[in-house]
Amino acid sequence: MSSNPASPVLPMPRKMEEQPQAHIWLQPVAAPSILGLYGFAGATFMVAAHMAHWFGGSQTNMVLWPFAAFFGGLAQFLAGMWAYKARDGVASAMHGMWGAFWMAFGVLWVLVAAGKVTIPANGAAFEALGFWFIVLAAITWAGTFAASAESSVVTAVLGFLAAGSTIAAIAELIGIEPLRILAGWVFIISAIIAWYAATALMVNSAFGRTVMGLGSKRKDASQIQAGVGEPGVLRGQ
Repeated sequence: MSSNPASPVLPMPRKMEEQPQAHIWLQPVAAPSILGLYGFAGATFMVAAHMAHWFGGSQTNMVLWPFAAFFGGLAQFLAGMWAYKARDGVASAMHGMWGAFWMAFGVLWVLVAAGKVTIPANGAAFEALGFWFIVLAAITWAGTFAASAESSVVTAVLGFLAAGSTIAAIAELIGIEPLRILAGWVFIISAIIAWYAATALMVNSAFGRTVMGLGSKRKDASQIQAGVGEPGVLRGQ
């Protein structure tokens, strides 16, 4: 009788198609700020052009608010939530906050149309709206400082936006029409730079390389980086 122990019986390998397959989904699929910046640029340009007296009259806000509430509000707010998934703190805060503002702007004019809120006549001070802009200015200045570590173009968008909000706050608190017009011009500049930034993100994504610069402050030329300790996650846009 042989003294060798019985050889272990090894399980037969299963067919490849029967073995469980691992799937890794990378986030974000596309840069959320493409939508967010376009939404912001469109709504801000339309409303700011009216503030600067480029067009319109006393009833123009009734026509502008649906566009601002959905294009600048809902679309931008969604972009902010997707930016949250992209681990982009600046974009998440700025898109989320300004998207919420544009939706609130729409609700305000719905209340005006329903006769629940009366807008001060003849360009008089609208203190409640002035305090809206105080809050917006304070947070946007903070976002401008944070963005200065990432992109000079985004810093310019937020810098002009914060300046416009500051001027608009003073204009509404005191009731000075020339300041409202100045705020409109500053907002228009912010909207134009935002349009450029969104276009740059979209074009660079389509070509797979940098075609339009965004003034990146990162050492790595790419804005997209693997998340440390976060398998399947890409950080940034």
